[in-house]
Amino acid sequence: MPHVTIIAIPGALGSTITIPLEMLSAANDVARSSHLPQSLTTLDLASENTGQVSLIGGLSVQCELNLEQITQTDLVFVPGVWGNPRAVVARHGSLIDWLRERHASGATLCSVTTGSYLLAAAGLLDGKVATTHWRFFDQFQSLYPRVKLERKRFVTQADRLYCTGSVNAVRDIMLHFIGTLYNAEIADVIARHFTHEIKRSYESLLLSKDQRSTHHDEEIIKVQEWMQDNYGRQIQVTDLAARLGMSVRSFNRRFRLATNTTPLQYLQDLRIEHAKALLKRSNLVISEIADQVGYQDASYFSELFKKHNAITPYQYRNLVRTKLFAADSKEQPLNAD
Repeated sequence: MPHVTIIAIPGALGSTITIPLEMLSAANDVARSSHLPQSLTTLDLASENTGQVSLIGGLSVQCELNLEQITQTDLVFVPGVWGNPRAVVARHGSLIDWLRERHASGATLCSVTTGSYLLAAAGLLDGKVATTHWRFFDQFQSLYPRVKLERKRFVTQADRLYCTGSVNAVRDIMLHFIGTLYNAEIADVIARHFTHEIKRSYESLLLSKDQRSTHHDEEIIKVQEWMQDNYGRQIQVTDLAARLGMSVRSFNRRFRLATNTTPLQYLQDLRIEHAKALLKRSNLVISEIADQVGYQDASYFSELFKKHNAITPYQYRNLVRTKLFAADSKEQPLNAD
């Protein structure tokens, strides 16, 4: 049975502790109701010292275990804190040592927002990609220059070390872990209860290095989400700019800064990806697929598709339906002893 440790430290943001705890507890409930006792996970809330731990906002949690009592665990969540995380590092040397030891023993560690400071202080992130809360990018990079800070990604992963840059990203990464610890069906159930975007691929969010979708400009993210929901409509850049109350020039510049591409190119890529899915899974003719993804001219769509993929839509459909593809690499599953 996999073991998960959720760490509580004084001054932590309650949500960075309760979200993993609640989502994993709910996954256990779903596993029980589905008669899958072999999928259950052991959850422990622990701190450096047993007893009550005071969090931000007057909240507190009761920890029955201290970290010294946990010598073997599979997955560890390190919470984020309110205020300057640099001071937290100075106060929690024993926690830093414990994290280093658990990782050496094979545990997967996941920091939530500024919890990445503790992983970095342990030397675990040296030479690896990581992220943290955007307010502390400059300080983090100054303190830990050997870490490859990703300023445009909400989630990073390297060598059983995960970092998240926002509380919202925690829900996405939790779905990834639930899919690993339990199964995809249970992850889908939890997604419907805890997130508002069940169509969103938390696997692609986690593993993608594509900066078009993983950045910290919340206004541009809103526009991207709207485009994802409305890609089949006729969309003008002027309309997108108007949604943010910007001139077209300012909007184009801001969109490129956040995503490293133009709004038009992003829309074209979005439409082509949806077209590829339809070619793979549906029996619609090419003209119908073109219309569904926003192109009334099937010839223009075919030319654009070939420009993006070096093959025509017909050739792509034949290829994906006659050849099996395997992922280049897959993450090793968490221990399930």
